[in-house]
Amino acid sequence: MTRACVENNIEVECLPGATAFVPALVNSGLPNDRFIFEGFLPEKKGRQTRFLALAEETRTMIFYVSPHKLLKTLEEFIQYFGEDRPVSVSRELTKLHEETFRGTAKEVLNHFSQKTVKGEIVVIVGGKK
Repeated sequence: MTRACVENNIEVECLPGATAFVPALVNSGLPNDRFIFEGFLPEKKGRQTRFLALAEETRTMIFYVSPHKLLKTLEEFIQYFGEDRPVSVSRELTKLHEETFRGTAKEVLNHFSQKTVKGEIVVIVGGKK
């Protein structure tokens, strides 16, 4: 249902639950029948190894990303997953400045490169096809 709304430019709002990733996943419009929750990626040690393992993941992936690491993480998504991989970024869910932006990894990077990003961020990435 959400996917059809997103495809037809119909605004979607999901009521919050105990975790931020559930409404972000629903709002993303990406497949949510099978997904993996990755949480925060490793800071340094193991980060590249994790990305290499996730590059072949076919399920939708869920990440928590801090605002000051969003652009770097989006650049890494492009590097390891490709610039056309579908990505949805939700921030400040249920708050005044709530935002969900969907597009390719490149489009999402371009969007967030143009602004200062604050708040709690959940990034949903489509699996490899």
